[in-house]
Amino acid sequence: MKKEYDFEKMKGVRNPYASALKKQITIRLNASTIEYFKALSEKNGIPYQTLMDSYLTDCAVHKRELKMEWK
Repeated sequence: MKKEYDFEKMKGVRNPYASALKKQITIRLNASTIEYFKALSEKNGIPYQTLMDSYLTDCAVHKRELKMEWK
């Protein structure tokens, strides 16, 4: 192994499977919900869309169901 490598000449390679991992959609959310996740993302150093995706993925994995009562 070389002691020194020249990373300046190195070119990155995109993941060919990345497009299959996530699907882009359009969703309408309340402005207050977006602001909540943006503030939380700044606090934790995670992009807010990644944070929202992680939260929704956790709900799906644990099969959480919404429980609401209309009064």
